[in-house]
Amino acid sequence: MFKDDRSAEKQTSWWPIYVALRDAIVSHRLAPGTKLPEDELASIYDVSRTVVRSALQALTHDRLAQLQPNRGTFISSPTKQEAREVFEARLLIEPKVAAIAAEVAKKSDVAKLRRHMEAEHEAVGSGDASNAIAASAQFHIEIAEIANHTVLTNFVRELVSSSSLVVALYWKKRETTCESHAHAALVEAIAEGNASQSAELMKSHLEDVLSGLDVGLAATKQERLADILRAR
Repeated sequence: MFKDDRSAEKQTSWWPIYVALRDAIVSHRLAPGTKLPEDELASIYDVSRTVVRSALQALTHDRLAQLQPNRGTFISSPTKQEAREVFEARLLIEPKVAAIAAEVAKKSDVAKLRRHMEAEHEAVGSGDASNAIAASAQFHIEIAEIANHTVLTNFVRELVSSSSLVVALYWKKRETTCESHAHAALVEAIAEGNASQSAELMKSHLEDVLSGLDVGLAATKQERLADILRAR
């Protein structure tokens, strides 16, 4: 699902566990506030608790999880203020990123974005909500990668991951992903090399997403950890 450029960490034994948990969080298969017990995860993935602990530390570093003293590790649950701050930060950064992407995008970059949109549409059409949510989030990272600005791309990746937790808690619209026409318009603006329009479309798109956030917590029924993670 999510792509990552940390090549050194990808060679470690804990990386596959980290990726599996991160993708489960981003796709909303694991809800905010879910406890991540080391012993249960070690059993699920047939690895040592030391390996699991390293994966959990990576999630904590990415702010997707929190270590609570004497209680264990839990998936982060952003407060209402943190939720607003995440999207305020995205509104500051991503329009600029979209503008840069429009200025430097090659035909191959645009083709890649269009292929990504097709995969996103297929996931939505098939009713695969988990993959649709993850693909929608990845779309924003793809644009940042086209911009080829390491610092901004890392910011976008972290903010998009945090946004998945915000949406899981505070989303009030029926749609579970970004609206497809917004992504389509962005792709066309980037393809045309229109930096100002790309920035404006990204700003409008994120404002629309922000307007879909509610102050109330969504009630969710959480399945057993093993059932969620073994089902993939």
